[in-house]
Amino acid sequence: MPKILISADLEGVSGVVHPVETNPERYDYERGRALMTADVNAVVAGVLEAEPTADIVVADAHGTFRNLLPEDLDPRVRLIRGKPRPLGMLGGLDSDVDGLLFVGYHARAGAGPAVLAHTKSDVVLGLRLDGRELGEIGLNAALAGQYGVPVLLLSGDDAACAELSELVPEATTIAVKRALGQAAAEILHPAVARERLRRAAATAMTRRAEIPPYRLDGPVTLEVDLYSPTTVDAATLIPGVARAAGARTVTFTGRDVAEAYDIVQLLVLLGQVKPG
Repeated sequence: MPKILISADLEGVSGVVHPVETNPERYDYERGRALMTADVNAVVAGVLEAEPTADIVVADAHGTFRNLLPEDLDPRVRLIRGKPRPLGMLGGLDSDVDGLLFVGYHARAGAGPAVLAHTKSDVVLGLRLDGRELGEIGLNAALAGQYGVPVLLLSGDDAACAELSELVPEATTIAVKRALGQAAAEILHPAVARERLRRAAATAMTRRAEIPPYRLDGPVTLEVDLYSPTTVDAATLIPGVARAAGARTVTFTGRDVAEAYDIVQLLVLLGQVKPG
């Protein structure tokens, strides 16, 4: 019985192109979260088509981590929701997981054209591990790799798919939209996208033995460019975090990716605190 973790974000979901569809305080959010739930269900169906005995855990990984509609989610899965929590977007990850699937993911900050591209939040302008520019895709793939878990599949726009393919060329990617800008895309009809997601997930499961984890051996050097100099000031109060040359960059050397990942989560939280 393979154990599968699905990490679901919202910006890369089929049909979603604008921040109003991803923000709980905006008018079109309910549509966005319904589309997100439907995309996840399509991927679940594909996983179980290929592996009927699979044990599937879904981690809600967007914003508040409370977006997926539990009552509409496939009843054969268990859902991890809410924050803060260990391992952030990959809540539920451990060395017993046999494969990780990214649903509704987006490209990193600075990528383009790419729909709703960012890294964690608007607090972060850029992020590098051992000198390589990564977004949420690369950071999460590297965290999974530390546990020996391969990324089997990613769905999102074409830019997000290309981002994973650079890191894990063996993984299955499914573009549900073609980016035309930060808030514009050529999209598939959601029903068509879901059918492609189902088929892609089934294919990914049949190929999981061929896909290696994306590993970055520790220690790892983290560099983060932050939007606000005030956040930089606060970040230097974290043991091990130092200000780099220039006003906006902080550095940290972690014993492994997991330690660096925790620092990124702390930096994002600090950036959301308004100065007194």
